[in-house]
Amino acid sequence: MQPEKVSRAGVFGWMAFDWAAQPFFTVVTTFIFGPYVVSQMASDPAAGQAAWGYGIALAGFCIAILSPILGAIADQTGARKRWIAGFAVIKIACLLLLWNSPPGSALLPVILLFSLASIAAEFSVVFNDSMMPRLIAPHAIGKVSNIAWGLGYLGGMVALIFTLVFFSSSPETGLTIAGIPPLFDLDPVLGEGARAVAPLAALWYAIFILPLLLFTPDEPYRGPISAAARSGVIGLLGTFREVRQRAGIFRFLVSRMIYQDGVNALIALGGAFAAGVFSWTITEVGLFGIILNIFAVAGCIAAGYIDRRSGSKFIIIVSLVLLLIATLGLISTGPNFSLFGFWALSPADTNGLFGTAAEKVYIGFALLVGLTFGPVQASSRSYLARSVEPEEAGRFFGIYALSGRATSFLVPLLVAGVTSLSGSARLGMSVIIVFLALGLLVLCRVPYPANK
Repeated sequence: MQPEKVSRAGVFGWMAFDWAAQPFFTVVTTFIFGPYVVSQMASDPAAGQAAWGYGIALAGFCIAILSPILGAIADQTGARKRWIAGFAVIKIACLLLLWNSPPGSALLPVILLFSLASIAAEFSVVFNDSMMPRLIAPHAIGKVSNIAWGLGYLGGMVALIFTLVFFSSSPETGLTIAGIPPLFDLDPVLGEGARAVAPLAALWYAIFILPLLLFTPDEPYRGPISAAARSGVIGLLGTFREVRQRAGIFRFLVSRMIYQDGVNALIALGGAFAAGVFSWTITEVGLFGIILNIFAVAGCIAAGYIDRRSGSKFIIIVSLVLLLIATLGLISTGPNFSLFGFWALSPADTNGLFGTAAEKVYIGFALLVGLTFGPVQASSRSYLARSVEPEEAGRFFGIYALSGRATSFLVPLLVAGVTSLSGSARLGMSVIIVFLALGLLVLCRVPYPANK
């Protein structure tokens, strides 16, 4: 189907996928459930960060291996929505089971369920992204991609606010940030306010994925999966050879593989790192997430218009430079210092939210992350969408997912390993800087569009 024949409802349904999917990454992976696992389920924050990092690494390894194959199969079968629906069932089931994770319970089943939910979530993204070239006119791809990403962050922020107002309460007062008892008498001592976000994300996804499934047009189903799998794998091998011959696309995918690994690790581990450094409560981590998501929505909206005028490459380069500055600032800030001790900060605490000078400096650096981690991802997918033909989008977005996940297990694994060996979460997080910087250097040599 050609882009100009797609109704507004169809395009809106495609954009609504980001709204449906993002709360999982916001409240489960980054700001609520992840920090809860690190701070309340594990024996100490360093051990918790290591375990969470290993879980993310496991999911990343599986996604890297299987995404290109599934993308190639999708090109052969045509239809994408049935894949998205199937993986939605897996994701929702895992999230519902994550409720059963009280403090002191075994970490391994929780980490495995989280990893499986992450795999299902990312596979759905592959199929959703590969629909983009057939749904959206080329001149509007960058704008629509960034606005959809911003819509996702808005959804994540709404879910996060709901969590803080109605689920997450203080162990001392038993009240939420709104001064009311939590719904369903959720017990903060048992971590129920944090655990409840997993079923919330499941329900949210089940409801808001419906516009995509009901209104967005799909390609006709062209044949059985078994035959498509054989043809898809054969075609995938040819695509790998073709990518090597299309130098611009190859360099883009390599650069994206490197910098996206850093971005993924920063998003997945940032909330848990802050909770460990400053001993933040779930409420403080949640408010931190809301602040970041407000800036993320604004960043994506602005980037959508800039992308249309200046191009996706410009957005990605600016975003990576700001992410480098922000990450260096985040990992160099401690309870009474910043920039690795060169900037002494008062240890005085007002006893309010984010009451120390160091916490305020940390949030200042984090705002740069909020402005840029959405645009760098949204403009990356529009970069590729402008560089391939619609009929090859499934294969290339499968490889695109591979480029975002081929070594995605490596960064969390390195962060977890360095943290375990050194006993320093800060030293472990410094691995992210290397990947952001190297990816930026490679990207500077990539033409735009990448098929030039």
